[in-house]
Amino acid sequence: MGRAFPEIITRDLAGSTGLYAIPLERLHRDDAAFGVRPAKAPGVSAERSLALGAGANRLGYGEYWIRGGKLEARLTIEDPQRQNMVRVITESAAALEPLEAADALAREVSQQAEPYPTRSRAVLEAYCDALESDDSAARSRLLEAAIAGDPNYLPPYFLLSQQTARQDRGAAVALLERALARGAKTPERERARGSFLAASLRGDSAAAIQSLRAWSRLTPNDPEVWRALGQEAMARHQHTQAMQALQKALSIEPEDIDALNRQGYAAAYAGQLDTAMTALQRYQALRPLDANPLDSMGDVNLLLGRLRDAEKFYLQAARKDPGFLGGGESFKAAMARLMSGDIAGADTLFKQFADARAAAKDPLADFRKAQWAWITGRRKEGLDQMAVFARSAEQSSARQAVSQAYGQLAIWSVALGDRGKAAEFARRASAVVQFLSQPTATASEWSARVDRAFPVPGEKQAKETALAYALLANKEFAEAASVLERLYGYGAANANESFAVMLAWAYLETGKPKEAAALLRFNPLPSPAGVQELSVFDFPRLFYLRGRVAARAGNPQQAESYYKLFLKLSGDEPLEWGEEAAAGKGSSAP
Repeated sequence: MGRAFPEIITRDLAGSTGLYAIPLERLHRDDAAFGVRPAKAPGVSAERSLALGAGANRLGYGEYWIRGGKLEARLTIEDPQRQNMVRVITESAAALEPLEAADALAREVSQQAEPYPTRSRAVLEAYCDALESDDSAARSRLLEAAIAGDPNYLPPYFLLSQQTARQDRGAAVALLERALARGAKTPERERARGSFLAASLRGDSAAAIQSLRAWSRLTPNDPEVWRALGQEAMARHQHTQAMQALQKALSIEPEDIDALNRQGYAAAYAGQLDTAMTALQRYQALRPLDANPLDSMGDVNLLLGRLRDAEKFYLQAARKDPGFLGGGESFKAAMARLMSGDIAGADTLFKQFADARAAAKDPLADFRKAQWAWITGRRKEGLDQMAVFARSAEQSSARQAVSQAYGQLAIWSVALGDRGKAAEFARRASAVVQFLSQPTATASEWSARVDRAFPVPGEKQAKETALAYALLANKEFAEAASVLERLYGYGAANANESFAVMLAWAYLETGKPKEAAALLRFNPLPSPAGVQELSVFDFPRLFYLRGRVAARAGNPQQAESYYKLFLKLSGDEPLEWGEEAAAGKGSSAP
């Protein structure tokens, strides 16, 4: 009953306006930060710090006892800021029947409280025992017993599906669909939550966001739902809607640093830098010792082309915490400078990153230097350095380093049009690189190849990604656009800007300049780990594509500026794709 009372009261209050009752799973999400507490631990202190950490501005705690054949319960509500008791509520019911007493307590808190969705004491007991169990097998048995006892009671389905999904996503989806099949016998709010969980497991973004919208109407004061709605909107590149959802979450929990950080990115992608910076400055004020707010400020400025400001914030983050992101802030600053065309200044900043990686005994320190040489236009130097590193890694038996080095050499060889050499390198590289290094073929043949290379259904995204790169490298632009539309259409925005550049390339080659222009608005965010293996597909191509868009739009001076920057960063080894020659035509380039 000690677990049942808070479980019942918080769920009864879930649909009430004007308050948010923080549920058990939210409280214990921060166990790692506050220290794990046994779920059965008695006393006010057991979950007090968790509640305060979750942003609670009222604490409800209580006692229950059996006296004269009756169950009596008292709920005390405290204002932790003023450290005084706001209200004391008492209720009673038949002995060993917490449902009636807990429902009555919830109604005293809010007249909008709804009855708990099961009336079976045995089912409630099994579910609460499952919540408190740290034995997965025992928890599964208890949840299955709860479902058998009341098939219309959905919380056990949800908890069991989360546990099942770790081993078998299909079985988890089937379990949720079984719950949803109960239809009108179950509360609408619970059905909306179940629909969202099922859609998320299926990877159905449209159904997920539809379910979230329904769920948000039914639980208007649950910031978790609004945050999830904002995240889903971001994944679908609906940035204004994401801002609105995150602002709603922040109106409920103004000090939620995760929502503030997400709001910063959503506003930047919506083109609202001032709004983005306001959110991130609030985040910084709440966490003045953290480097992440500064890193995020760097990101939003880089996205919108404010390169020197981005560099400044990245370097401030590096000074705040030199070990943050493995020292990757220096690399991000170097990329911001490189995008301005200042290769010498970027080299100086990159040296800070390279020195830090060497001091940390990073086995890939020289690998990263070779990648930097390539991306700054010194492609022959990069190739030579990478070949030396690969041979050295072979002698030291560093398998992962060998695979990465030969994989990078293979990708670069594909870009340079030497597929024979690429195939030779790829024999010691990953499956994706081996796939990309195959001989030139038609689009249909590449589709057949990718089916053979990635036969497992769970590899769908890796399969489509590999196919998109292969089609682009073979100039099969219409087919590449079709695949890239799916890849770009759903996913974290700041992880998808490379796909945006690639899709813009395909659109330009298939007569869709307006669609391409929309995709080229933002600068891709650099990875703090260094240059990415497949970056040759989007950098510095971004500037060449922007030049083409500007030329088509009748802005020859802007086009010329982009072409010059592209040529400066393209360097000494022309790619097989041939943009160097086209860009040399200036504003008349096709």
